[in-house]
Amino acid sequence: MLYILGRSRKFEQTWELLSETKRKDQSLITPRTVQVVLARIAKVCSVKQTVESFKKFRRLVPEFDAHCYNALFRTLAQEKSMADARNVYHSLKHEFRSNLQTFNILLSGWKSPEEAELFFNEMKNMGVEPDIVSYNCLIDVYCKGREMVKAYNVVNKMRDEGIDLDVITYTTLIGGLGLAGQPDKARDILKEMREYGCYPDTAAYNATIRNFCIAKRLNDAYNLMDEMVEKGLSPNATTYNVIFRSLFWANDLKSMWSLYLRMKGTNCLPNTQSCMFLIRLMRRQEKVDMAIELWEDMIEKGFGSLILVSDVLFDLLCVLGKLDMAERCFLQMVEKGQRPSCVSFRRIKVLMELANRNEALSNLSEKMNSFGSVNQISRSYVDELDRPVSDFVVVHKG
Repeated sequence: MLYILGRSRKFEQTWELLSETKRKDQSLITPRTVQVVLARIAKVCSVKQTVESFKKFRRLVPEFDAHCYNALFRTLAQEKSMADARNVYHSLKHEFRSNLQTFNILLSGWKSPEEAELFFNEMKNMGVEPDIVSYNCLIDVYCKGREMVKAYNVVNKMRDEGIDLDVITYTTLIGGLGLAGQPDKARDILKEMREYGCYPDTAAYNATIRNFCIAKRLNDAYNLMDEMVEKGLSPNATTYNVIFRSLFWANDLKSMWSLYLRMKGTNCLPNTQSCMFLIRLMRRQEKVDMAIELWEDMIEKGFGSLILVSDVLFDLLCVLGKLDMAERCFLQMVEKGQRPSCVSFRRIKVLMELANRNEALSNLSEKMNSFGSVNQISRSYVDELDRPVSDFVVVHKG
């Protein structure tokens, strides 16, 4: 009920329900309740308003302790920013005793190694002993800063303290070594992991493959994909996209198409990013047959964004005068409940007017009008595809 009220922005009714719950059974109001309510408030209100709402829980929660504060910090980290969460922590830290969970929430995502170290030291000075999550956060900031000596110093400290490295630790190191231009050393970590009884997962392999793509050593990347399969792991869309990006920048559509066929053969569904790499290179090289096959696969299997891909597809078809194909793809899209963009519709409309295909144009216009108002699509996703592979060395899970 609280979630529904919050989603509807009925915050006054939310507080009324909480007050009623307190009268009936105060034990039902928990830190989880705090986080559910604050998450909805933070989505539409400022940081200051979110903190003010948090303070209202003082009279509602039976034990207003670190768990409640952690709910606030987690909410701000997820709905606002890590900087907001940390600033609020520093303004409130004298009101409660921080625990390990507090610091682990706030340790994530530091950009400055120096600031992360200060925060880590504050944690230890308070008598809070770091765990593997804490150490992984510190290793992450060192790896992103290419400070691999410091990262390995933390690894050694973990081992001295009897803390076993997990797959996240190793994957973070792989990403850091890639940034430092050491893809071979990163590959060796896969072997080291097994020796310590920690088996690489798909994310670890993806990070290693990414390193070889950055180094423009695609044969090594392909070999790692084969190794994944041999070890019983299935390459996922992220695996393929890392290589798609390199092939896109190399303008190698032949290899990209072969990789796409391999992807289909393993029943790994492409995502929108996969489709955009493919369709944009097809547009550049004017490969209509490939583009139509990709589109038909998307229609049949339901993967990728028809809206984003169709803009590039219709541009290709209209430039080459493939009006019948454009009309068919337009109607397929509409049948799937997807509205073509106004730009695409105008392209097709101009060609139909020139060809005096008034009846067909009337039909398409009617289809467009049935969708009502226009929703503009942000270009941020499309623009992200224009970034070179070297920009994508941060380890992503999956």
